[in-house]
Amino acid sequence: MEFSEVVRRRKMVRSYTGDPVDPAVLDKILHNATRAPSAGFSQGWGFLVLDTPDDVRRYWSATAEVDSPDEWLTGMMQAPVIVIPCSSKAAYLDRYAEKDKGWEDRDEARWPMPFWHMDTAMATMLILQTVVDEGLGALYFGIPPESETAVRDAFTIPDTFDPIGAVTIGHPAPGGAKGSPTRRKRAPLEDVIHRGHW
Repeated sequence: MEFSEVVRRRKMVRSYTGDPVDPAVLDKILHNATRAPSAGFSQGWGFLVLDTPDDVRRYWSATAEVDSPDEWLTGMMQAPVIVIPCSSKAAYLDRYAEKDKGWEDRDEARWPMPFWHMDTAMATMLILQTVVDEGLGALYFGIPPESETAVRDAFTIPDTFDPIGAVTIGHPAPGGAKGSPTRRKRAPLEDVIHRGHW
């Protein structure tokens, strides 16, 4: 598929058939994620892959009321794969304290923007794009703040990594819960692109 077609077709999928994802395709999706840029080539990301029915069920049990799911949750729980991208601030602070970067401390104040989250988000976009290129569907969504500890405990996520959200991956089901683009128009380019001044 041409890259422009991948970009055009990328959308959030909220309902899946439950058919398995080819492990080789999943490996390709994850490999492409690691091709994202990262400040200082810090590569401060990790990807928790849940691709067994038991692991997927444990995720939903840690974050939702699985015994009384609404339409959204019913469709989402059918996804055979969940990937939890995690960012590591420590990896960036350590990397920029190395000799070739010239900082001798790990002062977080040097980072007015949290590049560890931003770079992991770029890696997540590569997951979403590769999913489309492979003819699958995905949805990036947030982990409820009140569930983060349960997710960390259920999957032993180390303290040096922070989940930035979760991505369901699978074969899109016909129909299913509709997202905001069905109710809202895409912003016109002239409203979001500013040349030379705002």
